[in-house]
Amino acid sequence: MEKAMPDAYEPTDRTVPTRAKERAAYDREQVHSILDEAYVCHLGFVRDGAPVVLPTLYARVDDHLYLHGSTGSRPLRMAGEPDPGLAVCLTVTHVDGLVLARSAFHHSINYRSVVVHGTAHPVTDPDEKRTALDALVDHVIPGRSLDSRPANPKELAATAVLRLDLTEVSAKLRTGGPNDDPEDATLPYWTGVVPVTTHRGTPIPAADLDESIGVPAYLTRS
Repeated sequence: MEKAMPDAYEPTDRTVPTRAKERAAYDREQVHSILDEAYVCHLGFVRDGAPVVLPTLYARVDDHLYLHGSTGSRPLRMAGEPDPGLAVCLTVTHVDGLVLARSAFHHSINYRSVVVHGTAHPVTDPDEKRTALDALVDHVIPGRSLDSRPANPKELAATAVLRLDLTEVSAKLRTGGPNDDPEDATLPYWTGVVPVTTHRGTPIPAADLDESIGVPAYLTRS
């Protein structure tokens, strides 16, 4: 019988924040929802003794994150030599609101974020690699992998994929309004929250698209 996954990730020294600990969360479903809603992550690693942070696309499949790039890119090469595996820290952040307080000190943002620590490993199994690449396409536009030409052998050979297991993971969130000091309550300044949202616009066809090809249904669903 397959072992059921726990409902939450186990906190570690690296995933427990030193400030605002009450905003930390380890619920698996909540972590996954934050990851699944974003498009871009920031991947941090050490190169030649100095920190490097790169923005990149990613996709989640169960308890694994997949990232891809050229076989010649530095982090993807570093993950495979001399010993497979690259120590990384990956982050994802959503900004949900601008929090305007009466004092400049208490201005803030409402946000949802995830931080993942671990070792990224190169994916060498052909089936896992194809699954990962399909997931990367579908993460951006669900359903798109079945409505586009799959990678051919040459493209697959030129593409490297990394897998980062979701083991050492935490979420951190801020919600609600400003936290003004009581003595500032009567100051004559507007205070509140300005919501921030992300939405998709109307699809714009390519200049050379055949006019007989309509907009796919997966692009018109809200």
